[in-house]
Amino acid sequence: MKRILVGSLFVLIAWPVLAGDLHGRVVCEGQTDNANAVVYVTKVPGKTFPPPKEHAAIGQSNRVFEPHVLAVLAGTTVDFSNSDPYLHNVFSPEACADKFNLGTFGKSEKKSHTFRKECFTPLLCIVHPEMEAFVAVLPTPYFAVTKPDGSYDIRDVPDGSYTLKVWHPKLKVKGNEKSVAVHGATEANFQIAR
Repeated sequence: MKRILVGSLFVLIAWPVLAGDLHGRVVCEGQTDNANAVVYVTKVPGKTFPPPKEHAAIGQSNRVFEPHVLAVLAGTTVDFSNSDPYLHNVFSPEACADKFNLGTFGKSEKKSHTFRKECFTPLLCIVHPEMEAFVAVLPTPYFAVTKPDGSYDIRDVPDGSYTLKVWHPKLKVKGNEKSVAVHGATEANFQIAR
């Protein structure tokens, strides 16, 4: 905001906050495709972000969690729904996710959990041990999950210098962070492996 004198009055003028987009590609060596890597801005100096009012969602259908990887801002509530004609369960063994267990629930039922802390946690089902998904709970709203071709797009990042990181549920990544200066469209590519 800037005060400008117009005649005998001061007028407040809001200058627009400039923002850019981060995009690129993540190559996940040794995987069948490049999907499910999470690319995110680690922090925006001087800013905190309230959680969204709208809930995120993960479904259970044909004994599969969908999506396989969900990225959310810390404080987000996630709704878990069951579309199968049999019981499912959702739990996480991780302390950062409060080691929650939602119990079993049937078709067309929904249960929820709020992910309060930054965390990368698996989701499991006691009823069907082959089921697995992941939630990436992140410190800023500037993130994306890669598509099968490895592409990602993070929009409306305020202009500035940031650390950009990559996380993958199956790869222990080295060299998974880069310093980026966002102004307009900024490209950042990664290659990650076991």
